[in-house]
Amino acid sequence: ANAVLVLTRAQQADPTDIPIAKDLALCYYFQKEFQLSLSILKPLVEKNVDDQVYQLAGNAHKALEQYKDCEKLYRKGIKKFPNSGALHNELGELLWGKKDYTAIKVWERGIQMDPSYSKNYYNAARYYFLTTDKVWSLLYGEIFVNMEPQSLQAPEMKDMLLAGYKKLFSENSIATLAANEKNQFVKGFLESMSRQNELAAAGIGLESLMMIRTRFILQWSHEFKVKFPFRLFEYQQQLLQEGMAEAYHRWLFGSSLNLVNYQQWIQAHPQEYQVFMNFQKTRLFKIPSGQYYH
Repeated sequence: ANAVLVLTRAQQADPTDIPIAKDLALCYYFQKEFQLSLSILKPLVEKNVDDQVYQLAGNAHKALEQYKDCEKLYRKGIKKFPNSGALHNELGELLWGKKDYTAIKVWERGIQMDPSYSKNYYNAARYYFLTTDKVWSLLYGEIFVNMEPQSLQAPEMKDMLLAGYKKLFSENSIATLAANEKNQFVKGFLESMSRQNELAAAGIGLESLMMIRTRFILQWSHEFKVKFPFRLFEYQQQLLQEGMAEAYHRWLFGSSLNLVNYQQWIQAHPQEYQVFMNFQKTRLFKIPSGQYYH
């Protein structure tokens, strides 16, 4: 409430200040005063200020259940700002809510145009996990947890990743999948994974996952790294080279496999755990443009 008071006075003092107007509209949005928020945002939309204005105005329309106006704004915003991952994600979520499964095309476009925006990976990973896909849910899910390691959605993604690896190796023949695959990036992924089949024979657990993924990354680096540079795999290789691969795998799968065992490992290996956590906190995980292979 005090923020609204201060920002209202600031806007009266300088009606042309766009950041103040956006902040005031956001305050009203958080107070669920959606019409007030829209009254401030509509003039900014007409000026094509930035993608955040379209996103916030669209969200206000969605909160008011004005779905047609909402979709219209998102699409108009994407036309003006085609590289906005946020707008692609919002439109995808709106379509998904209407059971319009073209939502995945919108999320994919968001990933392609704005590869360092995280939410499109989250929604795309969840979508693919519900399909017969065995690759993209794994890749997008792991990218998301590295982009947002502390988010509320990270535990859900970690559970999904574990289930996804079980799903992948439950396939009678990954090699057959690879042979029938037309996408060369996916084909390379499946070929490299198929060579780890024997490691999964006794079941998917922490030790087998570490061995499977370690051998996979060595195989990939040898055969496909130059042809398909991919930040996620480069990061996995970096962790391996710097001695943090075990801590990373325990962080990624440990709580989903056995939370008590994971906590006991942390207590028994405080230095290894802390080194990895400090490393994770001091860098932002981003996907460079040009590494889109779907």
